[in-house]
Amino acid sequence: MREWVIYASIMTVVFLLLFRGGSTIGAIAGVLISGPLYLALGFVLAKFGYQRKTMRELRADRTNRATKSEQTSSPSRPARPAPTRRTSQGPNRPAKRKSR
Repeated sequence: MREWVIYASIMTVVFLLLFRGGSTIGAIAGVLISGPLYLALGFVLAKFGYQRKTMRELRADRTNRATKSEQTSSPSRPARPAPTRRTSQGPNRPAKRKSR
């Protein structure tokens, strides 16, 4: 709900600045109607199991990724595929022709 209050206050100020000469009642009513819609969408997402991460969890994930990248300082190259007839590196490598 805190995010919606921040959004609503910012959008109300923006609408008041943009629509100085006209009627801002409709715009502000639209912002106020978005509050119950925000809560309804959050309710539906929660029913489907969506759970936002807290700032503490996001910071912990970021530090975990940083420590993992420091541990693997040299990037490993993927292994080369086995040679085949088509790559001309396998056992049936064609012999070079002599120049005439």
